[in-house]
Amino acid sequence: MGSSNTENTPLISLKQAMKIYGHLTALKKVDLDIFRGQSITIFGPNGAGKSTLLKILSMQSRLTSGSLLYNNIPYKKLNDDFRYNFGVISHQPFVYGGLSAMENLKFYGSLYNVSNVEEKASELLKQLDLYKRKDDLVRTFSRGMLQRISIARALIHSPEIIFLDEPYTGLDSLASNKLSILLKEQLSNNKTIIMVTHDLITGLDLADTVLIMNKGKIVYNCKKSDIEQENFHNIYLETAVEKGA
Repeated sequence: MGSSNTENTPLISLKQAMKIYGHLTALKKVDLDIFRGQSITIFGPNGAGKSTLLKILSMQSRLTSGSLLYNNIPYKKLNDDFRYNFGVISHQPFVYGGLSAMENLKFYGSLYNVSNVEEKASELLKQLDLYKRKDDLVRTFSRGMLQRISIARALIHSPEIIFLDEPYTGLDSLASNKLSILLKEQLSNNKTIIMVTHDLITGLDLADTVLIMNKGKIVYNCKKSDIEQENFHNIYLETAVEKGA
């Protein structure tokens, strides 16, 4: 997998991050440094603030207060095309039902000025076992197939940072395995991955750093190499409940 702390300067730095929706404080003074090539998995119960954190980091949502830096530059000073560095997989597939799988990928590839887009799209479709359905309209796809084309859509432009919010939802065991292989391949190319999942086993397997959130706070932040993996389920339950209380 990728190296986590090979650079002294964080790729992403979040300081005293607050996100408030009306009467709900979704993030409470969160501090987090993320380094190039790092693979972070974020665990936590429903409502812990995991998806909110991912939306802040991927610039889908703005902070209420605090700071967010990319390569030491405040996110408000970055050009909009900085988002081209991101690949985002969320609960919504963000693909067009009236287009085929290949047409969707070529469309998104064109937005990012991807060269050899059909070749890259074909390779992703093969890796995700969708190539035989490449000319079929996406509206005919099952939930699992929609998730797979969403993954291909997020990776078509070879993003530097990949954000994943429950990416294994709707995937069978074979498709889940293919996704894990694909993500490990991204890490071997020094890409940075930040993933939210409830799947403790898969999430731990892909991570080099593990976060646990509860009630808007990061209550656990540890390198996987320092974790007794066979005991992680108990660590998760004890940490999420006790520190979140």
